[in-house]
Amino acid sequence: MSGPEISWFSALCDDDYEFLGVPDPGLRSSWEHCRNIVMTAEKGGFDNILLPSGYQLGIETQMFAGAIAALTHRIRLLMAIRVGETWPPQLARQIATLDQILGGRLTVNIISSEMPGEVLASKPRYDRTVEVMNILKVLLNGNALDHQGEFYKLQLPPPNVKTVSGKCPPLYFGGLSEDAREAAAEAADVYLMWPDTMDKVKEVVSDMTARAAKRGRTLKFGYRVHVIVRETESQARDAADHLLSKLDAATGDAIRAKSLDSQSVGVQRQAELREMAGKGASDGYVEDNLWTGIGRARSGCGAALVGDPDQIVAKLKAYQAAGMDAFILSGYPHAREADLFSRHVLPKLEHGPLVM
Repeated sequence: MSGPEISWFSALCDDDYEFLGVPDPGLRSSWEHCRNIVMTAEKGGFDNILLPSGYQLGIETQMFAGAIAALTHRIRLLMAIRVGETWPPQLARQIATLDQILGGRLTVNIISSEMPGEVLASKPRYDRTVEVMNILKVLLNGNALDHQGEFYKLQLPPPNVKTVSGKCPPLYFGGLSEDAREAAAEAADVYLMWPDTMDKVKEVVSDMTARAAKRGRTLKFGYRVHVIVRETESQARDAADHLLSKLDAATGDAIRAKSLDSQSVGVQRQAELREMAGKGASDGYVEDNLWTGIGRARSGCGAALVGDPDQIVAKLKAYQAAGMDAFILSGYPHAREADLFSRHVLPKLEHGPLVM
């Protein structure tokens, strides 16, 4: 079994803390801070790094990607794109240009967003996202476009600006709802999951594999999760407790509620995991080394792998055996945790950029 892609996360969307729920001016989203996270991840040996995008928070993703691209030499960039805020032909040109700057190291995280201020029902929003992904694939594969869809009607000659490979970069995409799963099966290359129990991970992989197969397609799978690794499990658990030591319930509720996706199926599943872990004396652990405490102050990806290096390696290998081809990891504060993971865990793993 070949090694998975191991990626880190740069906190462009104001998601960096020493203590969850307690803003730290030194960790706010800025060019300098987010640049330092990326450079730490490249130095540490990560294969890729997610550059997230949030309409309300942080600095602009594509502008940051263009600037950081010229400073990196090896690491890939996984640039998040909120498709509701873009015009597909222009986006294709931006992607091709950035890929040239990177020497072919660009990957793309598609987010099925609305236009700012727009309210669009789930199915049409995902239908529009599928149209965008299909348009990008045609143009970035160097072909003429004749697209007559519900949202876009476009006829364009083959583009002059091409990616280094001459092909569309891999499109990473996630979502647990029925509409999201159908969209991923139709047009995504890598289906992303948030943290979940091992039985649920296997269930989703099986479901998505079948959906893609019905369309004559195959998917790769990625797993987005936080991580807290220390030399001993006791030290890792202490670090987890430290992270939540200044959080009050009201602040955590407010952080989760302000997210634009706070009512999504995926976010609701993260809440279910916290409820499951809250029963009995589990201390927030829903299964071995999977801690849901982070979700008390974060919408979306709300759990962390917590343990010593061997436990983290074993957990990642178990996910890989369940079908995961890529991992997108993060920790608080992000630069420090990237360094800890690169020293304690990466040397124990065979890994490399995802091959499509």
